Parts: sequence; C-alpha cells; structure tokens
Amino acid sequence: MRLLARRIRHLTEEIDDLNKRIAEAVEVSTPGLLEVRGVGPDSAAALLISAGDNPERLASEASFAALCGTSPVEASSGKTQRRRLNRGGDRQANAALYRIVLSRLRWDDRTRDYLQRRLTEGKTRREIIRCLKRYVAREIYRLLIPANRPAEQTGPVGIAA
Repeated sequence: MRLLARRIRHLTEEIDDLNKRIAEAVEVSTPGLLEVRGVGPDSAAALLISAGDNPERLASEASFAALCGTSPVEASSGKTQRRRLNRGGDRQANAALYRIVLSRLRWDDRTRDYLQRRLTEGKTRREIIRCLKRYVAREIYRLLIPANRPAEQTGPVGIAA
C-alpha cells in the first residue's frame, strides 16, 4: 500500500511539473491566452496546436472557427430555420472549446445569463453551447493573430471573459 501511495505522489508531482511547463510554453507563445476565463494550459495548448506555427494562414476568425469545427452549418427544413454544429475540423480543438464553455457556464455569471436568455427565446441547450463555442473561438482568434496584422472587424463578442 505504501508503494502505491509513493507511486501516486510521484506521478502527481510529474503531472504538476508538466502542467507548469505547458503553461510556460503557452505564455511565451501567446501572452494573455491563459488569462481568458475558462482557458487552462491543456485547452490553450490544443488550440495553439490547431492554429499551427503559421497563424497568418487563417484569413479570418471564421476560418479559425471552421478549423476548430465550430462554424455553423445550415440545417433548415421547410419553415424550420436552424443551424447545427459542424462535424468537421480539429476535434481536439473543438473539445477544448467545449471545456472552456462548460467552465464558463459553471463559473461565469454573464454566460449563465446568456444561457437563460437564449433558453427563453426557444433555443435548445445544444444550440446555445454551439453559439458559445463560436464566441469563444472568436475571442481566442483575436489573441492568436500577430500584433502587426490588424484584426478584422467582427462586431461585439457578447460573451467575452
């Protein structure tokens, strides 16, 4: 039993060390990314990997959202107008955005207010999470673009940290 406890303690120390190294690398790569509400070292790393070494290739925040699989896809039929989540894109980046949204839904009052407002408008929880993932992707994109390139005008984010 003592051997198992020592092994658990050793692995926990190793995990903490790796998380610290990832956080340092993310901070060097993209300052301010870890300050965004809900973004941890693992989510930030997944999003940076998705963007790649050359974020200039992302022409707009819409292209980053498509890369992450959060761009809406038209799924209307007859009089029903709706959009669904894009099943394409980088699934790891999509999962990172999902974790960020869940964190915000739990801890951020503005995001919870947004959820309640959209529920009263008749949206489903799944549709609301899709919208929130799109907002987060827009916010992350603004941090990923190089400082010498002007950000595109996309209007207010609405659910920023």
